[in-house]
Amino acid sequence: MSFSESYRYRAHPSDAVAATALEQIDGHRQLRNHARHQYEQATYSEKPSAYDQHKQLTAWRKEYDEFRELNSKASQRTITQIHRDLETLDALAANGHDVGTLNWKAPREFRSVTYNQSGFKLLKKSGQTHVHLNKIGDIPITQHRPIPNDADIKEVALKHEPTGDWYVSFSVERDVETDVPETSDINPSDCVGIDLGINTFIHDSDGREINRLDLTDDRERLEREQRSLSRKQRGSNNWSEQRRRVAGVHASMTAKKHDFKHKIAHFYTTTYDAVFLEDLNVTGLMQGPGSARNTVEVGWRDLITIFEHHGRKNGCHVETVPPEGTTKQCASCGVSVEKPLWVREHQCPSCGFESDRDLNAAANVLKRGLEQLGVGHSELTPAETATAVSTDGGDASVRVDASGVVESGSPAIKETVSPVG
Repeated sequence: MSFSESYRYRAHPSDAVAATALEQIDGHRQLRNHARHQYEQATYSEKPSAYDQHKQLTAWRKEYDEFRELNSKASQRTITQIHRDLETLDALAANGHDVGTLNWKAPREFRSVTYNQSGFKLLKKSGQTHVHLNKIGDIPITQHRPIPNDADIKEVALKHEPTGDWYVSFSVERDVETDVPETSDINPSDCVGIDLGINTFIHDSDGREINRLDLTDDRERLEREQRSLSRKQRGSNNWSEQRRRVAGVHASMTAKKHDFKHKIAHFYTTTYDAVFLEDLNVTGLMQGPGSARNTVEVGWRDLITIFEHHGRKNGCHVETVPPEGTTKQCASCGVSVEKPLWVREHQCPSCGFESDRDLNAAANVLKRGLEQLGVGHSELTPAETATAVSTDGGDASVRVDASGVVESGSPAIKETVSPVG
């Protein structure tokens, strides 16, 4: 199976090479703005394709000095990215989102250049790994982990971060033999459902609770650095230096969150044959009455993407299931039990089943995932009918929806086990 992944390394260009790289990046920024302007000015029936604009590069190099020194493959990649962005906007518009046009890029908004297929080499000089980029030069990198020998390097990107640091990223493809189990061979006991929680980061159907990453100290430092930035004169040397400090705190927090998520995804995808998560509408949660900052900081959509990456890498089925009603539905009998957010226990007045609220939701995620994946339930008892009942407890009353036909004895209902250490 062909598998794509990226390797990112810290780069240490000399002052001269860094200056050349900044000139190259700014040249690609101007090329992007020029190609974008041509596209926007064309009538609907005459909109140029990526191929059309690739063919115009030769004429543009003759006409504009800024484009003359740019690598040809990197220039094509810059134009290709414009049309990929346009496809993304079209997809969003097709899904009902209100989208505009591509924005003009200011110097601070365009920080990288990407070489596609050619124009780069990976070298060894005096024991130090270098990457050679055409039109820029040789750049030493800290290669903390090797690129596999069988990997085919497709793209190399050089990026200048807001912190002032330089990074080189290699996008590679390689054939990976992963033992992905057939759905007919999967045992429900080797599957897990994950509820993306509020009080905890995640709660799984085997009873594990993983708390959120504690970034309190980082947030306090960020607030101090931002207050200091607000007192500097904008555009001054002190302001620029302080802005890099603020960017450094942001970068540190992002790195910690990504590392946390990758470790969690690696654990689950190497422990289970199938992992099921809620397909949350993060945009809807952002627009809801809850805490948008907490939703953004957790990064649930990013977590799902990371799980899918590790699933492909480790031969684990990673599936998302509809999240509607996972908290309300009783994992034992299937009826819907209304409960406000502050009620952290699930108590079903229909069948008497009691459980932690998040554990009940994770069990429902597991059950939906098994059904979606087509994993058999031959060991389950026949379906039973739950009868609608209700209680009269004032503000704490629980309403149960109309009768529903459900399966009893679900394998998703398990005893709570000790949390992961």
